[in-house]
Amino acid sequence: MPTVQRFIPDGPSPDRVIGVVNPYDMALDRELWRWMPDDVSLVVARTPHHPLAVDELMASALGDDAEIRATARSLAAVEPEAVVFACTSGSFVNGVAGARRIAQAITEETSAPAVTTSEALLEALDVLGVQRLAIATPYVARLTALLEDFLQVDDRTVVRTAGLGLDRLIWHVPYSVTADLVRDADHPDAEAVFVSCTNLPTFAIITALEDELGKPVLTANQVTAWAGLRRLGLRLAAPDQRLGAV
Repeated sequence: MPTVQRFIPDGPSPDRVIGVVNPYDMALDRELWRWMPDDVSLVVARTPHHPLAVDELMASALGDDAEIRATARSLAAVEPEAVVFACTSGSFVNGVAGARRIAQAITEETSAPAVTTSEALLEALDVLGVQRLAIATPYVARLTALLEDFLQVDDRTVVRTAGLGLDRLIWHVPYSVTADLVRDADHPDAEAVFVSCTNLPTFAIITALEDELGKPVLTANQVTAWAGLRRLGLRLAAPDQRLGAV
């Protein structure tokens, strides 16, 4: 019987690579992938585990310099073009200076430009020209207050906040609960609503809420993906979301 020779395509061409430093409890890697163009790969590493509730203590632990550096160093072999620190609370808990220290440490270990989720949010607000915003979080009240403090820079104003008061299992929150939270956080004076926490699922509800509220709805994983891709000169693979168009 003759051998059948099947077609073998050329390639593959090397993907462009974004490194991701995730907190140890990050459960939504797949959500970050949904914003990636076909020729971009995410290479992910996690910080060491700490058995803590999601609160100010945990957020501070996630920004530990030695742990951030060791985690970032594990990505260096794949030579990412950019690296993101995919954690909101861990990057806002010590203010803008704390977020910048994390990004600088990652850059020093990987030789790639790095950006944290909280810095990505500020960058997105600047690009969209947003000065007054509302924030929706799954957090306990103290973490929500720290995010509000973080955002009140460059004459920016937080006009309303809403939170769920959760300190665990945030990735289990249904879309319907998050949508109601965003509606509760919105305010007529808010030019945009930010939905915090990279462990809160948001991808599938952003466009519907933007249409309903008539303003940008920015989320933690969305701005993180956007900022990483921006450093590669690329856009989000979600043109129907307002941030995907810039």
